[in-house]
Amino acid sequence: MSQLNLPSEGGCRCGRVRLKISARPLLTMACHCTGCQTMSSSAFSLSVAIPSEGFEITSGEPVVGGLHGAMSHHYFCPHCMTWMFTKTEGMEWFVNLRPTMLDDASWFTPFIETWTREKLAFAQTGATHSYEALPEMQDYEKLTKDYMAKNA
Repeated sequence: MSQLNLPSEGGCRCGRVRLKISARPLLTMACHCTGCQTMSSSAFSLSVAIPSEGFEITSGEPVVGGLHGAMSHHYFCPHCMTWMFTKTEGMEWFVNLRPTMLDDASWFTPFIETWTREKLAFAQTGATHSYEALPEMQDYEKLTKDYMAKNA
């Protein structure tokens, strides 16, 4: 496994939307919920929480797609429809980026996995921490500190 080098750039499958991160991840995750399974056409979705000030779209204009709820906004390339990242209302200080959008995602390993009560029997992530649903809100501070200390 390699190490994340910053800044790191990436983009959607067709390359029309490009992005750059310049901040260290706060946390890496895999989500086994059935919504993520459906939207990713896979056993789980992967994400990396990036501080908003360290995330930028460098070309193209992503569009909201997937779940059109009041809380979560999933962003896609309007041409190839690649699910690129998610923003959550009330939590504007970070962006959940799909790590495989980065040109080099070889450094990525999920630190936590969520919604394991909905996971497919064969799906294994190797995450350090597993949760049947989501961690309690008060647990995120410790998880973030532990992740960042481990990946300094």
